[in-house]
Amino acid sequence: MESLTFSALGGECELYGVGINAGALERAQTWITRMHERLTRFEPKSELSRLNASRGDWFAVSPELEALLRESLRAFDLSDGLVNVAVLPALLAAGYTRDFEAGPTASTSAPRIRPLPEVLHLRPGEARLTDGAGLDLGGIAKGWLADRLAKDLGENVLVNLCGDLYARGGGSTGEGWPVGFGDKTLLLKDLGAATSGTTKRAWAGGHHLIDPRTGLPARTDLSEVSVLAATALDAEIYAKVALLLGASAAPKWLEGRSQGWSLT
Repeated sequence: MESLTFSALGGECELYGVGINAGALERAQTWITRMHERLTRFEPKSELSRLNASRGDWFAVSPELEALLRESLRAFDLSDGLVNVAVLPALLAAGYTRDFEAGPTASTSAPRIRPLPEVLHLRPGEARLTDGAGLDLGGIAKGWLADRLAKDLGENVLVNLCGDLYARGGGSTGEGWPVGFGDKTLLLKDLGAATSGTTKRAWAGGHHLIDPRTGLPARTDLSEVSVLAATALDAEIYAKVALLLGASAAPKWLEGRSQGWSLT
């Protein structure tokens, strides 16, 4: 089994593969790094930042960004509007204006977050944001990238991108890839998993998880939610919804959607 650990997408990434060579993992790292540079909101010249700055004009997007934007619209529908990548103005207002390691800036009044389909319009090869709107792809990007990389990398691989992961194949034993899930270790085979929480990227008076209903950092009685689903992207969506809904409403919403969850 080959493995590779590196930093990208704002955290630690891990790649494991059975029956593949180290070069394949190194090429995968290069691709993830390149996608990070394209999708970060903290680099003014990134593709996402240029889209955010396009001020209502149609903007030519890469196939990868177009796919992510379409998945973002699907996530909005799937989550009843609770997963809305148009929260960038609220993140900025909360003080999350720069890379987390640099610390927060002063907060301002929370803006109203409009429904994503009202501010994001797509046509083949192009996207348009209404003036004043801004996107933060965050976990949506990590889940989508994990799914795509696992599909492309090999038949027996584990891709973990800062907690959004996809386990393909049965691992070294054939029984599944061992993955920490809440307070347990599970063997995952052809499943995605994701964890959403309010404690990792938090500061005095706020955190990074915005509730689009209020435009403010979410007030929830859950600090962390882990979810299993058919894909890492769906697991990311479900985990965020559950965290926003809270301990009493989350299980009912997850039932019939998720293949397992842990609430803390």
